[in-house]
Amino acid sequence: MSQTEKAIRFAELHRKGDPLVLYNIWDAAGAKALVDEGVPAVATGSWAMAAAHGYEDGESIPLDFVLRIVERICATVAVPVSVDFEGGYATTPAALAENTRKIIRAGAVGINFEDRVVNGAGLHAISTQAERIRTIRAIADEEGVPLFINARTDLFLGTAPATHPGKIPDALQRQAAYAEAGANCFFVPGLTAPDLIAQIVESATDPVNLMMIGDLRTLDTATALGASRLSYGAGPFLQARADLKKAHANLRA
Repeated sequence: MSQTEKAIRFAELHRKGDPLVLYNIWDAAGAKALVDEGVPAVATGSWAMAAAHGYEDGESIPLDFVLRIVERICATVAVPVSVDFEGGYATTPAALAENTRKIIRAGAVGINFEDRVVNGAGLHAISTQAERIRTIRAIADEEGVPLFINARTDLFLGTAPATHPGKIPDALQRQAAYAEAGANCFFVPGLTAPDLIAQIVESATDPVNLMMIGDLRTLDTATALGASRLSYGAGPFLQARADLKKAHANLRA
C-alpha cells in the first residue's frame, strides 16, 4: 500500500462495535512482533518511546530521534503507523507546520495530538488548539496524505474522577471545535466512567478513542460503550519492563 492508501485504511479501521485496538509500541521490534500476530495497524506511545531511550515524557526526547525511530518502524512493517506526536514539538505555527511535514515524510499516516501545554500549566484554549489542528491539516493536504488526526484532550487524565462530570461540557466543546478544524477522532484518556463515556460517544461527531486504564479494563466493556478506538498508552511498556525485571530476578531463584 502507498502512504495515502495506508491513511485511508487506517481511518476505515475506526468503527463502533468493532474498534481498532492499539497495543502501543515504542520501536520497530515491537511493531513487527504485533504485525506478526496479525494486527492491522500499530501506534507508538510517547511515554514508552521516551522511557525506552532514557528520556522523560513531555517532548524531552529530541524530535530528530523520534523521527529516526518512526522511520525504522515504517520501514519494518507494511501496516499503517500512527505516532504519538504529543504537542507537535513546537510552540509556533511555523515550527508545528515543519514538524508535521517531517512526521509525514517519516512515514506516519496518523498522529495523536494533545491539547496540554507542554512544559506549561493547563490546556491550550479551544481556539488556540483548533488553529493548531488547522495548521496540521493544511500541511497534510500539501503533502497529499489524508493524515488521521487523533485529537487528544487532557481534561481527564490525572484529574480526580469526582471532577469529571463537570468537565463534560468543556470536552464536548473541544470535540466540536477540533473536528471542525480537521481532526478525525476524539481521544479522552483518563475518562473511565461508563455514563460519562456514553455522553461523549453519543454527542461526538467524530469516532471516540478510549484509553484502557483504571476501571476501564476489558475490551468487551469498552466496545459496548461505543468506542471506535482503544489504546493502551504506557501499559505495554510498563508490562514489558516488569517482565524483564522478573526474568532477571528468576535467574537467581
